[in-house]
Formats: sequence, structure tokens, C-alpha cells
Amino acid sequence: MMRRSASVTSTSLGSQMPEAASFSLRHRLLRAAFMLTWLVLARWTPPTMRKWRNLILRLFGAHIHPSAQVYGSAQVWYPPNLSMAAESTLGPRVICYCMAPVSIAERAVISQRSHLCAGTHDIDDPDFLLRTLPISIGAEAWIAAEAFVGPGVTVGARAVLGARGVTVKDLEAGASMPAIRRA
Repeated sequence: MMRRSASVTSTSLGSQMPEAASFSLRHRLLRAAFMLTWLVLARWTPPTMRKWRNLILRLFGAHIHPSAQVYGSAQVWYPPNLSMAAESTLGPRVICYCMAPVSIAERAVISQRSHLCAGTHDIDDPDFLLRTLPISIGAEAWIAAEAFVGPGVTVGARAVLGARGVTVKDLEAGASMPAIRRA
């Protein structure tokens, strides 16, 4: 299980004077280089070129098991914050907004157009500070189509977040949302 420490970063949205950027220049350059590389070398690739896409992610710092599947149309915000175990999947057009670590365990599936969002803002702060919290997806969990997982959420093993579902709180192992009857 991941530690739940929040990172707070300042942005300039709530103040009159511009402040420092939320992320270092090096961090932003790495993201830009990755986005360009992904666009040119991976986004267009067919699903069978999984190993090629995994290699590109690893070259940019992601921890990807060789049997993990990341579709070319998936968007990974910052590869060093992504960790995927054996046979886990980031489906087509998934948005993995990994401002903080995102960990996906064995055989977990993140279905098409789902959104893993590890960042938010403190709406009570006049400076609208950026807050980042890790996301952990347990073994054999399923995040169904177009679902949203918010910052700091742990989805337990074999839990299911149904299509277009939203969770900003932990889902216990074996839980389903919305509730479904299991045989």
C-alpha cells in the first residue's frame, strides 16, 4: 500500500503576483520530451506493439512489467510516477494524470476513456495550491469505461468501479460501485 502524504505546490491562479511554476523546468522538459516521443513513436502503434510502447515508457522512467499493456492512445502525464505490474492494462484513451505516483497491480484493468487523476487544488486556499496524492489500484481490480478515480484513492483487490462511476474515497477489496450482486 502506498503512503498517503499530500504534496502541496503553489500556483499563480489565486494571487496578483506570478509565483514559481508548480513543477521544475527539468520536470516540464521531461514531460514535453515524453509527449513528443509518444506522439511520434507510440501513439499510432497497433495493440500488438505493446513491448515497444513499454520500452518507451521505461526509457522515460516508468516501472512497467514486460507483460503490462498500455494502449497507444492512452495518455500518461509523467512516466516516472507510473508503476504497472504483470498483465495490468491501461486501455484505449485512458488519461493517467500521474502528478503523484499511480500504482496498478497484477491483472488490474483500467478500461477505455477512464481517468486516473492524482492531482487537485485546495479550493479553500486563496492561492489555489496544487495538491497531489497517490493512487493505488489493487490486483484484479477493474476500473470500467469512462470511470474517474480521484487523488489519494486506493482501489482494493478485485474491486470494481462501474462504467462512468466516480470515486474520491477508497474502495475496499472486492467492493463494487455501483453495487452489484455477485454470484
